[in-house]
Amino acid sequence: MPRNWKRRDFVSGLLMGGFAGSLAWNCLGRAENKPRFGAEAAFSAIRSGRKIPVILDTDIGDDIDDTWALTLLLKCPELDVRLVVGDNRNAVYRGKLIAKLLEVAGRTDIPVGLGVGLEERPGRQSRWVADYDLKKYPGTVYEDGVAAIIETIRKSKFPVTMICIGPVQNIAEALKRDPGITQNARFVGMHGSIYKGYGGSTEISAEYNVRVDPKALQAVFAADWEVTITPLDTCGLVHLTGEKFRRVYECTDKSVQALMENYQIWREEGEKKKLPPPDRSSTLYDTVAVYLAVEEQLVEMETLSLVVTDDGFTRIDASGRPVRAAVRWKNMELYENWLVQRLVGQ
Repeated sequence: MPRNWKRRDFVSGLLMGGFAGSLAWNCLGRAENKPRFGAEAAFSAIRSGRKIPVILDTDIGDDIDDTWALTLLLKCPELDVRLVVGDNRNAVYRGKLIAKLLEVAGRTDIPVGLGVGLEERPGRQSRWVADYDLKKYPGTVYEDGVAAIIETIRKSKFPVTMICIGPVQNIAEALKRDPGITQNARFVGMHGSIYKGYGGSTEISAEYNVRVDPKALQAVFAADWEVTITPLDTCGLVHLTGEKFRRVYECTDKSVQALMENYQIWREEGEKKKLPPPDRSSTLYDTVAVYLAVEEQLVEMETLSLVVTDDGFTRIDASGRPVRAAVRWKNMELYENWLVQRLVGQ
């Protein structure tokens, strides 16, 4: 049972870190068999009216797109959010952001997990949580977010969809502690670059979430579960401009207002000066991973044999493992419309 922080029972401590993993997909016992749970089963359950249990693993507080993704996630009735965990160290800072956003949304029923790296350093959204006391979060805060991930998956009666939008150190550590969690989960992530790089470049990129800790994603790829990703080919093209952005910016929903407050703070911290209100979004990479947990109708999926290289690339290679990748948009404008409608509720 992971230790948790209550309003009147605050426990401090450090997590065990580190990971040594293998990319030997062909050495796994079930490598030639179909994974236990995948997108087809998840979408079938959604069509039948079932809410899909999900865990969000996020490096919220660095790029602002994680904050967009969490806000979007809370607007998806198809998804039953069981846990949100901060990834890529700086766990207390990320935990504060997650907890305050959940509190603003009226979703303190959702537990917060502190990931590997239990420290607090300033980030570009620190101003928004400067006075926030994590000890006073009305819900549960797990000191050991990795243990909470394992327990949540193990206890779920229906397989869990892991939505992972950071460098996945938490997931690598969870797999190290309990490889069997893959029997009751699938992985949906924002990772990699297949045919296109940043900004639609024809030169592939060492995408940030991979480059930060390639061995962590190697562990995810080596694990015995279905892996789905939105690489830069699709997620790296998404922005809201014009009327679409205006509808979000002027939305009176408290969660969306909090999102816009964070966006302005994030912009000003990046520029180190006061800025006028924005008229467009930044690149909304992580929102596409949330979309892929709900449906895939607007993207072209390819199952590719991929490896994660030590320098942070995701390359097609016959020695790799099968990965379902959203490599092209069928209609990105319809996705942007979907995103806006989910956020503003109209």
